Amino acid sequence: MIKKLIFAMTFLMALSVFGQKKNDKDAVTDAAEKLRLAMISGDKPSLESLILPELTYGHSSGNIQNAKEFVETLVTKKSVFETINITNQNISIVGNTAILRHHFYAKTNDLGKGPGDVTLDILLVWVKTGNNWKLLARQAVKSGK
Repeated sequence: MIKKLIFAMTFLMALSVFGQKKNDKDAVTDAAEKLRLAMISGDKPSLESLILPELTYGHSSGNIQNAKEFVETLVTKKSVFETINITNQNISIVGNTAILRHHFYAKTNDLGKGPGDVTLDILLVWVKTGNNWKLLARQAVKSGK
């Protein structure tokens, strides 16, 4: 009887941990989608709600922005994303940190540069704060695909 009880408790704990990770992956996926949409719209409150003040945002050019610079570049339309398409997304959860990788294809129309296409591979680091996932770090590299 005790063996059955121990087995049942272990099984329920395993289900709970698996369920939490699945729910966290879904929540990170949702946060990443909200970020994609906020980057297209340039909506300041949306952008600010998804990032941490300590954000470090690395571009494939080597330029690194802090949280304020990242938001202002999109809000002032210095950087404009007409479309952003995400593929090959992969998420790993480690404690309260999520590592998200994806392929990023965008049509841009940056101030002074005109229309363009961007194809990148992205690494995002999200941190769970309370019940929300916030972006802490991003690094892009030019994609060979």
